[in-house]
Amino acid sequence: MTYLVGHWATGHPGRQSLRAIIEHPDLELAGVVVGDHRAAGLDAAELAGTGRPTGVLATEDPAGLLALRPQVISHTACGPGGRVVDDLCRILASGAGVVSDALTPMIHPASADRAVVRRLRAACATGGSACLTTGPGPLADLLPLLLSGASLHLDTVRITEIACHARGDEAVVRECGFGGPIGHRPPIVRPGVPTLMWGPMIRLVADQLAVPLDDLRESHELCPAPESFDVPAGRIAKGATAALRFQVSGMLGGRPVITVEHVARLREDLAPHWPAPPFGEPGGHRVEIGGEPPWRMDVASPGAADPSVPGTLATALRLVNAVPAVAEARPGLHTPLTLPPFTGRRRLRRAMR
Repeated sequence: MTYLVGHWATGHPGRQSLRAIIEHPDLELAGVVVGDHRAAGLDAAELAGTGRPTGVLATEDPAGLLALRPQVISHTACGPGGRVVDDLCRILASGAGVVSDALTPMIHPASADRAVVRRLRAACATGGSACLTTGPGPLADLLPLLLSGASLHLDTVRITEIACHARGDEAVVRECGFGGPIGHRPPIVRPGVPTLMWGPMIRLVADQLAVPLDDLRESHELCPAPESFDVPAGRIAKGATAALRFQVSGMLGGRPVITVEHVARLREDLAPHWPAPPFGEPGGHRVEIGGEPPWRMDVASPGAADPSVPGTLATALRLVNAVPAVAEARPGLHTPLTLPPFTGRRRLRRAMR
């Protein structure tokens, strides 16, 4: 079966999602909404970097896309939360389902703002549509839960993302505080920000494990540059922040039981006492289950010069591969645990390139 799909927003993750839609054998691209007037009128293939023209031209007017009655819209637009909610409600009320990474709290609807949940559910009811918000990649929800299913007793769950941002652009460097004073708190770890990013995922896992969390707790560490060195984004002075580690933990009885952490470095040799990426790669992911028996799963993308790229791409691909499940789902708000598994169905190539 072929599904008619629209796409909304063409930032970095959005372009990756757009390419995945264009190249998916079960999806037909209906239209593309962009927020940049310079992209309006361009062929979707040019925006996605696929080369072969599609004949689908980008527009700044969402009404044109909604009029085509797509079954699902891939929504990756950033912006103020209120505007994102307005956009999602408009899509859902029109009858199109949504796959999105733009409204992080909706990863776990049960803990999200009640007013927002009511608005989205009402829009789903009006349009008879389904809405799915996913987090970054598949590691923070499904893989820990799958490993936990082979455990007799559980003590802790830890999900770690490790990346070397030597090629990071200025936005990444700024968010992580790289190059700034070692005593300065980077934007990405300002109070409440890590919990906003990762808290919903922790609560989703906790619900599935029937763990009644007491609260969420944040922590972070900074590592200074041992000497001055240069990266594409600029010079990092000796003593300035050159590596960052932060954690969000779900607490139970005064101890962390479900933790998500991120380790970011500008050089692979920095902070050697922090978790190292698996298999000698610049970056990767790790899932650890403490219990009986203990489990550890390491995942990396071999040969990736920039370890942030596979993670971003995985997030985009997970959204796109969820389209058939969302198109067939009952109306309402969903999580990856209320839908059939998202697989690489029909993605196997008949011949190697």
